[in-house]
Amino acid sequence: MLRAAASALAAGAPAAGCDPHRDEGSGTVRTTDGPSTSGAGRRPPAPAHAARPPTRVPGLPVQIEHGPRDRRAVALTFHGAGDPKVATALLGEAERAGAQVTVLAVGAWLDVQPAMARRILDGGHELGNHTMHHRAVCALPAAEAYAEIRRCADRLRRLTGSIGSWFRPSRTRRATDLVVRLAREAGYPHVLSYDVDSLDATDPGAPAVQRTVLDAVRPGSVVSLHLGHAGTVAALPPILDGLRRRGLRAVTTTELVT
Repeated sequence: MLRAAASALAAGAPAAGCDPHRDEGSGTVRTTDGPSTSGAGRRPPAPAHAARPPTRVPGLPVQIEHGPRDRRAVALTFHGAGDPKVATALLGEAERAGAQVTVLAVGAWLDVQPAMARRILDGGHELGNHTMHHRAVCALPAAEAYAEIRRCADRLRRLTGSIGSWFRPSRTRRATDLVVRLAREAGYPHVLSYDVDSLDATDPGAPAVQRTVLDAVRPGSVVSLHLGHAGTVAALPPILDGLRRRGLRAVTTTELVT
């Protein structure tokens, strides 16, 4: 059923992705710091299994692009937004292969899809912060940038008991010095970047996503992917098979770097 949902999405309108010209929130609702209008009258779900606290690794740079190159593992990291059926299908593909992933969630998406926090953590995956509304955070004034980080952290804490393991800035590969400082003030010792960009947010098709990842991945790589794209769901099994053939495991980012 989940595979069918992903196929249906691929045939229709594409899900929002981490593209500079797209809004990677829920696709329909932009929230403020108050409750989601779509959830009016509904009781928030019970907290999921507690997310890990922010990962702190002495000796690693403040901004992390990859893990140790001498480890036979990689981290598949997903920008968290989009159709929950597609996201659930992707998580299921990872779990069938025995893989664990890191999801950096958009706060507005969690407001509309709060049950996804539980689904991610219950699958043994890792959860983090990808700002509240997926704005170009490095271009914002300091107060607005901090609010984007802090509000998403608050959503994560409310749903999981933790602000999450990692912060990744939205609409950019690397954070500015200002955003790094603001993330640290919000409680994140490190900013999570990546060394492999799958380009899946451009919807090039599953074979292209697979080639892009497997052509560039190395031991210790941190790969950028997206939850809300049917092509990514289809690409994930052959990506995981390709990693396995090279003797590489897909693990959470925290496991990769600690």
